[in-house]
Amino acid sequence: MSEQLKVTKTICRWCHSSCRVAVEVRNGRLVRITENKEHPNAELFSRVIRACPRARMAAEWFYHPDRLNYPLKRIGERGEGKWRRISWEQALDEIAAKLKNIKEEYGAEAIATSKGTGRTDDYYRARFFNLLGSPNNIGQGMICWSVNNMVSSAILGWPSNNTVYRPGITRCLLLIGTNPAQSTLRSWLSILDAKKQGAKIIVIDPRLTETAARADIWLQLRPGTDTALLMGMINVIITEGLYDREFVDKWCYGFEKLAERTQKYSPEKVAEITLVHADKIREAARTYATNRPAASHSRMGLEHLSNSVEALHARFILPAITGNIDVAGGDVFLGGPLKIVSEAELELNEKVPAQQKGKQLGAERFRLMSWVGYDFVQQNVKRVWGRQLPRNYHCLAHAPTVFQAILTGKPYAVKAMLTLANNPLVAFPNTKLVYEALKKLDLFVVMDYFLTPSAELSDYVLPAASWLERPMIATLADVSSAIHVGEAALPYAVEGRYDRKRDYDFWRGLGVRLGQEKYWPWQSLEEASDYRLAPTGYTLNQFMSEKGGYYLSPPEYKKYEKKGFGTPTGKVELYSTIFERLGYDPLPHYEEPAESPVSNPELAKEYPLILITGGRFLPMYHSEWRQVDSARRQHPAPIVQLHPQKASEMGISDGDWVWIETPRGRVQQKCQYFEGIAPGVIHAEHGWWFPELPGEEPWLHGLWESNINIVTNDDPEQCNRLSGGWPLRASLCKVYKVESNR
Repeated sequence: MSEQLKVTKTICRWCHSSCRVAVEVRNGRLVRITENKEHPNAELFSRVIRACPRARMAAEWFYHPDRLNYPLKRIGERGEGKWRRISWEQALDEIAAKLKNIKEEYGAEAIATSKGTGRTDDYYRARFFNLLGSPNNIGQGMICWSVNNMVSSAILGWPSNNTVYRPGITRCLLLIGTNPAQSTLRSWLSILDAKKQGAKIIVIDPRLTETAARADIWLQLRPGTDTALLMGMINVIITEGLYDREFVDKWCYGFEKLAERTQKYSPEKVAEITLVHADKIREAARTYATNRPAASHSRMGLEHLSNSVEALHARFILPAITGNIDVAGGDVFLGGPLKIVSEAELELNEKVPAQQKGKQLGAERFRLMSWVGYDFVQQNVKRVWGRQLPRNYHCLAHAPTVFQAILTGKPYAVKAMLTLANNPLVAFPNTKLVYEALKKLDLFVVMDYFLTPSAELSDYVLPAASWLERPMIATLADVSSAIHVGEAALPYAVEGRYDRKRDYDFWRGLGVRLGQEKYWPWQSLEEASDYRLAPTGYTLNQFMSEKGGYYLSPPEYKKYEKKGFGTPTGKVELYSTIFERLGYDPLPHYEEPAESPVSNPELAKEYPLILITGGRFLPMYHSEWRQVDSARRQHPAPIVQLHPQKASEMGISDGDWVWIETPRGRVQQKCQYFEGIAPGVIHAEHGWWFPELPGEEPWLHGLWESNINIVTNDDPEQCNRLSGGWPLRASLCKVYKVESNR
């Protein structure tokens, strides 16, 4: 029998790089993942895939014996580990009936949903919940990606989250709180190319990461002080007249007030706060301002701060006052004619009654990412750009507030949670609170690839189809001028072997059962994709065969000269009228973290070290890949980095297991000596659980051993006052050796 080889062009979604790949399947079995050689960026994708460990482990992940293959229903006590296999029809019938009863008794707001990093079709989740009438969608957006987009949209009038480095054109790269060498290989290779072409690289990071090691200037600041450092750089640029006067005069609002505010942030004052020498702050500011075009890029290192919105505000001011906005080689607005049904259109946001919007948990306190903040921001973006921001990413209930409501019934009862692509027990702060909340729910449903600790506490576990098993349309949340389409490389159901579903099937299945049928006219994700692509004149299959799976709009720069900026003033709002309208400071300012040696010296006597966490590391991706043997051989244990001098003083040797303790609890990780961190700072890995350990309580796959979110903080008083983002990058802790055998 001759072998049959099928090669499918699609989009890898094992991280946010969204590489355009070709999936080789021989006789129905996944063989390998390579680059899509027909794509214009094939050479770059080829380099990324060669360097990506997940691509090499694709078949091992896909055919892992622990993959969820059929729906499961809990038959014992929650967390007891007793399950019965059921059909999809039974699962959807029973879940829908329970949701109907909860809505009738407590209201739609009593049903919440949690989501992960956005590698599912989240706009269909939003569609279901908008039609249901619940505003309580929680996720990581307040500390990852979405808050960046909301601040950018408020200040610049456009979600500026995807910087394009142009080797040979970009002359300077400012990287803030990001380590693309571990988090986004595609960006990292572009950065290396730009450096080879002569671009200067400035890195702001408390650690000497792989990225910082390649920098021309590394600013090793005290964790949590990024806002002060950025304001210090702005001070130098304004004071020394290094800003772009023409752009500022014509296109910036509030420059004089900004200049007055920055007087409090002289390099000498900032040096006292950040522990970065004043001369180095000046050098970084001058290098960035005088090497144009310059591109800037920030990630979770800023988004995880209690002062995150203020830091992001300052971060977007820097390219504005230096004239690096929407120019080739600078901070480009990825936008153009998008001939496709948008994510926002699919969400049906207009279906949510105003009274239900007002019930969004946490919205009264954290207004930027509430319905009110979202409406303020997106109406200006839409006025100028003709597009509405996808609500599902940018308008979120406050997760810690939702978990408190589950436990206390205040301000109202939350009785059910539907979770897709998320592991709440590992992903959210204060694991003990999350655990108690999940245990109290009347209905908890998880759709995932594996039995995670969170899934072990659920009432129903549903098997999810991966990106390999579904078609994909990628437009970077509607902000890109590119359309990328991929086909399903493998079937999501094989009789007798597995019966997984796409998340679309889950939301449609529930929607039809709950009276939403007329809003779900497409029987399959393929039909829904045809609908989305209809404005292009192509179906999904035609787009793949005739367009090759992609459409790239030619670049257009300085689009603001025709349209202005999507803000209330039509300019870059250095002084934010939206923040002012929401009741917040319209200019960035620095506030000391609530838990720091400076703000709380008494607490620092018992907990003298500064803990930072949340950084990505290969081959893992957040809490994923722990069950894949090849991945665990590369990275078998959770690592906490300590400076050798400090560790030695505490009697800790390289490789020792240590306790990391905060006022909220303790976990153990393995010490790694690391000279690229200050002696008073430690960096602990996040996302750790141990699939090889028992799943039933009390073990829950080792949930309580090394999961750093057991010790992180969810106190609303210490969350960012605009967005509600919880602090992960600057809290106090102590470290000591684990004396007994682990």
